[in-house]
Amino acid sequence: KQWYQRRVAITAGEGWEFVPLSDQQKFGVKTAGLEDKNTACQMLVCYARELKEGFAGYTEQVVKIMVPLLKFYFHDLIRSAAAESLPFLLESVKHKGDDYVRDMWNYICPELFKSLQTEMEPDILAVVMESVATCVEVLGVGFIDGLQMEELVEAMKNHLKKNYDKEEERKNARKDEDYDEEVEEGIEEELDQDDYLLGKIADIIHNLFGVYGEDFVQVFDKLTEYFVAMLAPERPGLEHQWAICVFDDLIDFAPNSAPKYQQHFLQPMMHYLTDVNPGVRQASAYGVGALATKFPGTNSPYLEFCKNCIPNLVNVINDPDSREVENMSATENCISAISKIFKHIIGQDNLDETTVVTWLSWLPIQEDDEESVHIYGFLLDLVENNNVFALGKSNSNLPEIIKILTEGIINKTIKSEDHPELMTRIQDFILPLQKNEAVWSAILAKLPETHKVLLSGQ
Repeated sequence: KQWYQRRVAITAGEGWEFVPLSDQQKFGVKTAGLEDKNTACQMLVCYARELKEGFAGYTEQVVKIMVPLLKFYFHDLIRSAAAESLPFLLESVKHKGDDYVRDMWNYICPELFKSLQTEMEPDILAVVMESVATCVEVLGVGFIDGLQMEELVEAMKNHLKKNYDKEEERKNARKDEDYDEEVEEGIEEELDQDDYLLGKIADIIHNLFGVYGEDFVQVFDKLTEYFVAMLAPERPGLEHQWAICVFDDLIDFAPNSAPKYQQHFLQPMMHYLTDVNPGVRQASAYGVGALATKFPGTNSPYLEFCKNCIPNLVNVINDPDSREVENMSATENCISAISKIFKHIIGQDNLDETTVVTWLSWLPIQEDDEESVHIYGFLLDLVENNNVFALGKSNSNLPEIIKILTEGIINKTIKSEDHPELMTRIQDFILPLQKNEAVWSAILAKLPETHKVLLSGQ
């Protein structure tokens, strides 16, 4: 009944493993010693990762060991270690100059990209994809030449096409007369694998946009049709999520080119704000916020779009289950998107009391330490500009604002090492209040003990 086949290793006797080639044939591999080889490779990965420049003297020897092991099909974890090591080896030699790095990359690239095309094990393929994404980030501009970029794009295109075809196969399998619970379990398992691999492809594209910006757009054109197809309503939610993430990166890193693609992503982005899948909601909300940030002002070409998204964003935030663990990140991205629209598109002077009070009621956030800088940054904008709706009559909201900000520090959505400017603004807001003993005592009286301890510096 199963409509798909997976390679299954059959162990027979100590030190041997038999792998099926067909129904009648299998080959045996003597595995004694392979675990030692795997352990050695894992240790080399660890050394390269931890020692960084201190490992530079060994990189030339190690890279000549690891690259051939990308096609060592007798042990999956050895191939995995080989792929994982490569960006660490490149990072270790960056101080030796561009020519040295380029030579090493040109040695790595052919086999790494070949592995990207030919690796059959999904778990190992995911590691290969992650290695490619990290190599792109480590290398930066000027190392991946035109032919290499074409090869990389062709590999991603093949995987995207394969993913599309597999979804069609899954649809047909569900219509087959032999479809049952066992088949559905196989489908769900494969969907999880495909979700993970699509996420890794999105990571590669994220880093390519991050490194090359607008210069990557012409290359991205060769992949666009696949991501547009993934946004169709009949496609699975995991495809919606990763397609929107890719267009989010376009907006973030190549905003000048965003209008060229808006016909493909605007309406899906608004529609999927209320999708049942939290990952889809999160990606959509982030994209709306990115449009507000990258195209600010009352003359923004996306002013009406961003305003029209607010009701959907509010509906997500106000949902009774919005603060459940599985929904938290999507909800906080919606809060951040509205914060960005208020700050960059509408302007705080154009917000009425009900709007500001409602927005404040959504705080503090509990999880997203990346979006916190935008959310709490806007709160400090209101406070620093003496917004009467935020501060309340006779500054009656000061204790609540202090509580929100200190809660952010306590739950680590605000970190001094990650958000130094935000922390400075918080300190500049609190210090004058602490100098007024009567005001500060009144504020402390309304705070929980944990917040008092933090503010006292204990």
